[in-house]
Amino acid sequence: MNLDISLVKVIYEDNHLIAVNKPGGWLVHGDKTNDTPLSEFVKEFIRIRYKKPGNVFLGVIHRLDRPVSGVLVFAKTSKALTRMNKLFQDRKVTKVYKAITNKSPEKLEGKLVHYLKKDKKKNKSFVYKMDSIRSEGAKKAELTYKMLGRIAGHHLFEIHPITGRPHQIRVQLSAIGCPINGDLKYGFTKAGPDATIYLHCTELSFIHPIKKEKVTIKASLPKDQVWELFD
Repeated sequence: MNLDISLVKVIYEDNHLIAVNKPGGWLVHGDKTNDTPLSEFVKEFIRIRYKKPGNVFLGVIHRLDRPVSGVLVFAKTSKALTRMNKLFQDRKVTKVYKAITNKSPEKLEGKLVHYLKKDKKKNKSFVYKMDSIRSEGAKKAELTYKMLGRIAGHHLFEIHPITGRPHQIRVQLSAIGCPINGDLKYGFTKAGPDATIYLHCTELSFIHPIKKEKVTIKASLPKDQVWELFD
């Protein structure tokens, strides 16, 4: 398999971790579509750059939905993978996202709390009231948001997820009447370019699992005429 490693935009690397600016529309890990995931491109990047023979170890620590872009961190060693998994599980990784909608929320900043449950067959999360007979298995989802600006009918949000539920930001913004631009699955009326949506992970911060130093990794916004209104 010949993979074009120039498509891999590395934004952080050391002996234990490698982070890339994931383009929207890319899979992180393989699925039933059999499309080549970003993880395989990163493996090839490491193999060629460091002239590694044979298979390259690369641990998938976390995921971004296929239509979402931004900071994505992989582990280059099994020790880093185990420790980073623990950091995510213990909510010791700070995440910052930006999103664009075409509607303004009732409050320009605040905290959202919903109970979400994913329908695996539909690959879609739904909001439930906890007294609903269908709410069994729903999990609490929390985030804070702030609207940063509005240009030409586009509204820019900064979002700090507290929990990490499937499709959390997408479904929670939709639940307050502000579906993310391009997100047909959660109520937007028009698809984004190349089936992407206007949700981007701009920053991840954590204590390095080996070096024990604070690491902050940032990813620039996609090159797109709507994102560039706010860049």
